[in-house]
Amino acid sequence: MTTGRRLIQYALSYKKIIIAALLMLTISVAADLAGPFIAKTIIDQHILGIESNWYETTKGKMAVNYHEKYYKREKYFSAGEQKGNHVRILQIGSKFVFIEQKIDFDGKRSFKNGLLTIKKGNEKAEYKAETIKGRELLAFYQPEIPGIFQLILIYFGLLVVSAFFQYGEKFFLQKSANRIIQKIREDVYGHIQRLPIQYFDNLPAGKVVARITNDTEAIRELYVTVLATFFTSAIYITGIYIALFILNVKLAAICLLLLPILYAWMLVYRKYASKYNRVIRSRNSDINAMVNESIQGMNIIQAFNRENHTQADFEKLNHEHFKFQNKLLSLNSLTSHNLVGILRNLVFVAFIWYFGGQSLTPSAVISLGMLYAFVDYVNRLFQPVQGIVNQLANLEQALVAGERVFKLMDEPGENVSTERIPRFKGNIKFDHVSFGYKEGEFVLKNISFEANHGEAVALVGHTGSGKSSIMNLLFRFYDCQKGKITIDGKDIESIPRQTIRNHMGIVLQDPYLFTGTIASNVSLDDPGISREKVEKALKDVGAEMVFKNLEKGYDEPVIEKGSTLSSGQRQLISFARALVFNPAILILDEATSSIDTETEALIQEAMDVLKKGRTTFIIAHRLSTIRNADQILVLDRGEIVEQGSHDDLMALKGKYYQMYQLQQGGEELAG
Repeated sequence: MTTGRRLIQYALSYKKIIIAALLMLTISVAADLAGPFIAKTIIDQHILGIESNWYETTKGKMAVNYHEKYYKREKYFSAGEQKGNHVRILQIGSKFVFIEQKIDFDGKRSFKNGLLTIKKGNEKAEYKAETIKGRELLAFYQPEIPGIFQLILIYFGLLVVSAFFQYGEKFFLQKSANRIIQKIREDVYGHIQRLPIQYFDNLPAGKVVARITNDTEAIRELYVTVLATFFTSAIYITGIYIALFILNVKLAAICLLLLPILYAWMLVYRKYASKYNRVIRSRNSDINAMVNESIQGMNIIQAFNRENHTQADFEKLNHEHFKFQNKLLSLNSLTSHNLVGILRNLVFVAFIWYFGGQSLTPSAVISLGMLYAFVDYVNRLFQPVQGIVNQLANLEQALVAGERVFKLMDEPGENVSTERIPRFKGNIKFDHVSFGYKEGEFVLKNISFEANHGEAVALVGHTGSGKSSIMNLLFRFYDCQKGKITIDGKDIESIPRQTIRNHMGIVLQDPYLFTGTIASNVSLDDPGISREKVEKALKDVGAEMVFKNLEKGYDEPVIEKGSTLSSGQRQLISFARALVFNPAILILDEATSSIDTETEALIQEAMDVLKKGRTTFIIAHRLSTIRNADQILVLDRGEIVEQGSHDDLMALKGKYYQMYQLQQGGEELAG
């Protein structure tokens, strides 16, 4: 499905609001476009209407007293009312003359020495006439004033109606746009929660953030500004063309040539703008990723004096972003306003050409009122055209941003399962398991072992030997390519990931804390975990002594990543977080590596109690912390090379013995 269709689908989720907005827009446009028609009526029927047919009558309503006789326009006579002598009032230049007879035809007029001459081709007619003075002329206009005021009031009322419905249209369109973007952001963020861990291994966090924030904001412009402008312009253009065809079919047909020209321009513009916008959005994402990475590693950058090198890398990305922004700016500058100006000039050239062969006299096909209305509508026509052209850049940005967002949403994920199963006993079996992060490159090879309920299993080995990979498989952050893993005899791949993790706890080497408080970082705001459980967990891991001197105790604020806390304090919070959920399987991944000796002693005391009733996996480089483990697995290059208790492995005098001897410096053996 194309990006455009998917964006339309989101819009259809709020079609009632959008339809209401479009109805309001239609009413607003209709009320606004009635203005030139009203102006045409005022000009033709009232201001220039003085030149229509007049008849002598008696004194009464709408009658005008002129030289002690009364005259009334033909349109104001009621049915059956007696009409007297036919008279005419004609304008010659700035003068108006009165003729006491009917004229045979109209044409080019001249007035001299009380004689009116009218010429039309080879025809010529002369009539006796007299000039009408100012006050007398005003008397002939007097009957028109109530009608003019009435039309002006109608026009003002229509402007009020147009303004009211225009406000409603903009309010509902903005409201629907904000809701659509809210839904897109929620869908994107929700989808991220369903993506497997390996997806984030290959995509920098900054790029993901850019798609959720910058790209969705660009899409918001599509709904708030672009589509609103397109809807408004489309209805305005439709209304204007209807009005033009009502006024004059031939001129309206000439103006129709604008539409294919505008469509062809949109195709050409999108061809180049789309290419530029893709590069711009991509570089923007790269900049976000680099900024995020630089902030995270600022201590390393400054410690190793890499500021200039990092600055140069950033400037390279920024320059490329700037270069394509300039290309897009040049494209917009050369075409948007220039295009509309050219089109406007072409239409007015056609307009002048059409009227060039005609005389703009009252007898011509086009009246002065119609001429005014047509010029007004043509000027109004270019306002929505200008709006459409000016929004093409935002349209392309939104479509490219939408394409990037939907590409993220198309990544295969799995729904978060709410299924719950009884707590595991914790009998775990790895049966000939092989696994690699890349296809064909195994980091675990034919791993087989069992961990029974209540046992503490330690994993040791050099960096890269596969210790953390075993835990990643157990947590189902990844799935093995060969063999199988069972818990209580059930293949873990047959159980939803979230269901398995509901009975597991983990403490990482580098614990991650969220913005909040110490207590909220322990409970993760789970409503099923009471304050008492949080405090008990912290007490069990020995945190009570560490945090008792804080001003707000366990309610002490924690900022991003817990940067104001020591590594030992962060680890204690992470430890309590794992324990408060009472997992059946507990994983400690280098959990004590960041803790000082005194704090480690506190944790070790608590662990002897807490390990009872659950299966515990311990990944450790400090071998002194795993001496009491029920089973120690020694890994080397993805294979288990030794397996047994501490005493068994020491007696074996193999790889574990060598590692332990190196760490202890031979002191224990010498003793």
